[in-house]
Amino acid sequence: MYYELYIDVLFLVNFMMDSLLLLSINQILKCSATHGRIFSGGALGAALTCAVTAVPAPGVVKFLLFHTVVNTIMIKTGLRVKGKKQFWKAFVLLYITSFLFGGILQALHPYVRTGSLFFAAAVGCYYVIKCCWKFFVRLQSVQKKVCDITLYTSTGEQKVKALIDTGNGLEDNFSKEPVSVIDKTLARSVLADEDLKNGFHYIPYRTVGKESIMPVFRIRKMCIHLEEERWVEAPVIGVCEERVSEQQEYQMILNPDLLGGI
Repeated sequence: MYYELYIDVLFLVNFMMDSLLLLSINQILKCSATHGRIFSGGALGAALTCAVTAVPAPGVVKFLLFHTVVNTIMIKTGLRVKGKKQFWKAFVLLYITSFLFGGILQALHPYVRTGSLFFAAAVGCYYVIKCCWKFFVRLQSVQKKVCDITLYTSTGEQKVKALIDTGNGLEDNFSKEPVSVIDKTLARSVLADEDLKNGFHYIPYRTVGKESIMPVFRIRKMCIHLEEERWVEAPVIGVCEERVSEQQEYQMILNPDLLGGI
């Protein structure tokens, strides 16, 4: 069985796919490669693919050339990889992103009948992977800022999740101490009248498009569980009207000044 293979179409398809793969890897690894360098790597990878395809050689030899020589040259040319470790990361990511691209394009295959739609779908795959990666990075960033805290009140001990919010600069206008924030639901479950009377007063605060006042008071102490435990005696706690986390990922917003202003 024989197939007609148009070398210009093969080059164009491989150039586009290789460039999109390199753009995705550059985004993930933050290699700081320019678009010109990436497209040069894509063009070289496509040219080498066409050359290996045209060469009369056994299938095993072509397979090895595709998955060792061509990929290596394409990565070295298109990305500013630094050292062996980053190169191997890029090499593995090349196959992972190729798998993702292939899966998405396979799912869209029944709806993609013409070449122009295929190119549009491939570009759409790149943006889908890019958005998914940004979401994953953002989620990881939030998770790194969430820590465990034990609150010690007159009702006993209560462990909660707290977000270390670098944007929380709330300060008690009387004692000039940093204020951490919990919501009403948590306040009702962990606090007693004795806690609410301890240094109770109101402080002004401001959020986006809103100014109001917040009740604050002191609890006995709290322990911030990081790599090294940080104990805070008689911390100032504020209670806000809204939930501090809609998805209940954390129940407290910790003032970073309690950790030295990180």
